[in-house]
Amino acid sequence: MVRHNSQMKEELLAFLRTQHPSVCRHWFDEIEPLEVSNGTLKLLVRETVQLKYLRRCCIDQFTEAAQSVSGRLLVVSFVGEDDVDGSHSPSFDNLFEQIPPVVPNEPFSPLAVDDEMLISPDYSFDNFVIGPGNRLAHAAAYAVAQKPGKAYNPLFVHGGVGLGKTHLLQAICQLAMTHRPDLQIYYISCDGFMTHFLEAVQAGQMMDFRHRFRNVDLLVIDDIHDLSKRNRTQEEFFHTFNSLYQSGRQIVLSSDAAPDEIPDLEERLISRFSCGLVAQIERPCYETRVAIVKQKAFVQQIDLPDDVSSYIAAKIDTNIRELEGALTKVHSLAHVNGVPISLALAKEAIGDRSNRSRSQHPSIQSIIDTITSYYDVKLTDLLSKRRQKSIALPRQIGMWLARKHTRYSLEEIGGYFGGRDHTTVMHAIRAINTKRKGDSSLDQDLSHLEEQLSAQPPVDATDSSKH
Repeated sequence: MVRHNSQMKEELLAFLRTQHPSVCRHWFDEIEPLEVSNGTLKLLVRETVQLKYLRRCCIDQFTEAAQSVSGRLLVVSFVGEDDVDGSHSPSFDNLFEQIPPVVPNEPFSPLAVDDEMLISPDYSFDNFVIGPGNRLAHAAAYAVAQKPGKAYNPLFVHGGVGLGKTHLLQAICQLAMTHRPDLQIYYISCDGFMTHFLEAVQAGQMMDFRHRFRNVDLLVIDDIHDLSKRNRTQEEFFHTFNSLYQSGRQIVLSSDAAPDEIPDLEERLISRFSCGLVAQIERPCYETRVAIVKQKAFVQQIDLPDDVSSYIAAKIDTNIRELEGALTKVHSLAHVNGVPISLALAKEAIGDRSNRSRSQHPSIQSIIDTITSYYDVKLTDLLSKRRQKSIALPRQIGMWLARKHTRYSLEEIGGYFGGRDHTTVMHAIRAINTKRKGDSSLDQDLSHLEEQLSAQPPVDATDSSKH
């Protein structure tokens, strides 16, 4: 690259880091300035996912940077290798000459069907932090991306909000495209699928709809739990699933709940979703949260001291999305004040956020107190090794409530209930979920207990750890 190109690139990135730090990514260093022609600055982006992301999300910021750096009315156009004319060498000789009036940005082809949802370059396997709560889901997703239709089919990933399900789904798409550029991939939300279906029904274009979804090599659908109570859409998706599965095409689904826990989902769909691999993603432990914060900082080119990443991970124990939000808040405060990030600044930015968040949830001690009172059992019996039904059932219900209404891990819950291990807690949760479906009295008991817990005044986080 000639000197002028290098200088322009460094000035562009420096402007973005100063004026638009939130959009900056480490892979921006791979962008190559090509030329200025007819008022348009062309920037070469070799990776397809990065190219599409920049075209949809960063045109305005790069255009502002180009105009500031050059002092001229420029617009930016991101181009791929297929758009580059190799007959001329890149040059910026005319950059500081009189630039003609602004011309419209180069048009690019409409979004293809596999671009229904924007794939972020941030959501790659390289940027995914592996921990105890997501190891199985990550390994399965990686295997599927390498050999679609040969490994786990279907792959069903479920877990709470903001735990990395979308990250894994987009990572599958990116790696699969890298290994097999000819692969036909359709990545879409369940809501998008339903919208297409309803539009096709209204327009009488069901043949086109079915051709679109049943002739892909890899179908990836986010938030499949939105099919709940959508009888007509469930019927159509059932046939779409069968068509792809029977022809050996890969299906990847994500959900906030396991297949058998999605309300009003047809049994035949539950059976289909469960016939491959169902992998759960759990909340990240402290060590994993620290690694996630550091990785997010690296991707966004944020200089983050180790004590700050540890502090954020200790204060925010809910999900990855809130960790990222806390990091953004710290970074923004440092940027506004024009100071480097420090532990003192992080404490100012986050404050008692975690305590306020925890106070919205009952403590495990309040759950235990409610259980012992409701079922009239002694605390010593509830925490003992006794297995009589009159004691074992309240104990299982307590674990179930603790898992649903607190942020404690399976291991921590087991510790509160007499030092039991995480497998015992998992068994208790499954047992209650199964029993309540066929036992209306148990279901009523659970509702009453949850009402009692919700009626209790908020408990400070420090109180919730006294037991």
